[in-house]
Formats: sequence, structure tokens, C-alpha cells
Amino acid sequence: MQRLVYLKNVVTLTLKEDKCNGCGMCLKVCPHEVFGMSGHKAFIIDKDYCMECGACALNCPQDAILVRAGVGCAAALIQGALTGTEPACGCSSRKASCS
Repeated sequence: MQRLVYLKNVVTLTLKEDKCNGCGMCLKVCPHEVFGMSGHKAFIIDKDYCMECGACALNCPQDAILVRAGVGCAAALIQGALTGTEPACGCSSRKASCS
């Protein structure tokens, strides 16, 4: 699978490995394979693969994953594609285009 990187070093994703119980749910629900498993703990392969959809955090039974779902340019691109409008994330003082 080709890895998609949205914007470098802006993703809000964090994983509290000490809270992880190793269930692997994050690996199952993540559409971009952001997570890996080492022993009985999940780890983040690369935060920049994350599109901040929130599936991992919503499905983590231990609340070990935090992410601000629906923020940033990835969300703007998805919303624009779904609605047929020009995506605008507002990441600059002027109206920014995310495409």
C-alpha cells in the first residue's frame, strides 16, 4: 500500500503506550496503517500517515489514543470531495486552498 502523507509534523495523534492493553483494535480500524504492534503494545509507525479520522481513538477500550478528529487539511480535503466544494482548511490568515 502506498503511504499517504498529508502535512509533515502537524498531526494531533498521541498514544499513551502505558495505557495500551495490546488488543490491536487501532490496527484493525486505522485506514492508513498508522499503528504497529510490538509485543503486547501498539506503537505509532509514522504520525504523518494519520488523516485524523478518529477511528482509533473511538475504538480504543483503554482510552490510550488521543486525536483531534476532523481538523486540519485532511478533513478539508475529505469534506470538499464529499460535498463537491473547494476544500479550505483555514490554515493561514487568508483563505487557504488545501489542494
